Amino acid sequence: MIRQFVRGTLLIAVALATTAVSLHAQLISQRDYQSRRAALAGSLRDGVVVAFGAGEPEQDYLAFFQNPQFEYLTGFREPGAVLVLVKRGNDVKEMMFVMPRDPAQEVWTGNRTGVEGVRRITGLDTRAIRALRPTLDTLLAANPPLHVVGDYSADEPTASEDDLFIRELRGRFPGVAVTPVNRAVESLRRLKSPAELDLLRKAASITVDAQREAIRAIRPGMNEFEIQALIEYTFRRNGADRPAFATIVGSGPNSTTLHYTADNRFMNDGDVVVMDIGASYRGYAADVTRTVPVNGVFTPPQREIYQAVRDAQASAERQAKLGSPASNMADSATASLAASLTRLGLIESPFATFDCATGNGVGTCPQLRLYYMHSLGHGIGLDVHDPWRSGAADVLAAGQAFTIEPGIYVRGNTLDIIPDTPRNRQLKETIRAAVAKYANIGVRIEDDYIVTSTGVEWISRVPREIAEIEALMKDRATGPAPRDPAKIDWYRATTP
Repeated sequence: MIRQFVRGTLLIAVALATTAVSLHAQLISQRDYQSRRAALAGSLRDGVVVAFGAGEPEQDYLAFFQNPQFEYLTGFREPGAVLVLVKRGNDVKEMMFVMPRDPAQEVWTGNRTGVEGVRRITGLDTRAIRALRPTLDTLLAANPPLHVVGDYSADEPTASEDDLFIRELRGRFPGVAVTPVNRAVESLRRLKSPAELDLLRKAASITVDAQREAIRAIRPGMNEFEIQALIEYTFRRNGADRPAFATIVGSGPNSTTLHYTADNRFMNDGDVVVMDIGASYRGYAADVTRTVPVNGVFTPPQREIYQAVRDAQASAERQAKLGSPASNMADSATASLAASLTRLGLIESPFATFDCATGNGVGTCPQLRLYYMHSLGHGIGLDVHDPWRSGAADVLAAGQAFTIEPGIYVRGNTLDIIPDTPRNRQLKETIRAAVAKYANIGVRIEDDYIVTSTGVEWISRVPREIAEIEALMKDRATGPAPRDPAKIDWYRATTP
């Protein structure tokens, strides 16, 4: 899953180490959650913190997913909950407000943990959600600062449930200064604990299983949705919560659409197919992309584009060292792509530009951006695009987790995308033959990495060299593989 390119903030890469998924993986403890809340409180001035969990879906038959910020602070995965912290100097009082037990409603939506259950599990002062407003009325009577974690913006004229709740509070307590503090939580989320890194290893391992199954199953004449179904079946069969994002299976011309999610084209002999997929495991998201030939063998033009992308990824990985500047990785990958695109005739030179449309009219853009429009990677964690950069120094640090995903996308209408200017007319004639040669070939290769105190681990070990992919595709699948007993045994042992 790619992130939009932002000039000056390309993302990162790694040095490689072997990773194993342990049956003795850690779960996040209540002590961990308590430490996170204490760290948040310590970053804020005295006042009241209100952290909103996600509300119940509008229809009770829709799936519920917890707000990542709230899950990070509490680990609680039921709707309609609110965390309140009261900070006075070094003293922090914690309260949780939850939906009470309601046997009649639980017939429809499942058992609730309830007030007593949450108190027993978390050790928090837990109250029924109906007590939230009167409690806040008491806490805000003296007009302390109010810090908000949730879907609230002080500047946007939005109308989320969290916005409406805070607006109502401000109407009754106009002297209270309200500040969104989501960024304070995001800052804490940048560095993962050992337990979080282990959950990411598990999410990646399940995603690796799904990629392997998909690669072995692909044949000309199949529909993209068949591969999508196999991928998501493999996720769930091995204990994943769900896909971490909409599964991308894009073949032929669809391989050049960055976030193609329709997944409904029949795949033809001679196509490549991009599979950008990720399992969510206990809330933690993996994100792994492979591009393979539908018939099992890359054509010469496909091999050239594929190798250019793989070379760029490898160049970024070689630069990855604990404590190294992030910019080294991105610069290396970009230079590699630019050199390859020049050699293939798709751009005039590594630093060549063209006249492009901008917000102010016509400006100048790198020709590279005709085929590589996004950043090198992004963080992974409770969100598939999780915060991970660590401040002004911007170096790789223990606890980070991220992707590397260079790509080249040669759309069939590339020449039509280029604005019609005298300078661009010359460019179009220069690259016309190359665009025709590589048209409708899109390649993205994405892997997941975590940083520990001893280095950087590649945790998404799916075959990615051309020979490896072609060899795996010769090992044709005859049906879905059985679930992995090791994964399921651990899942069973750690599930209430």
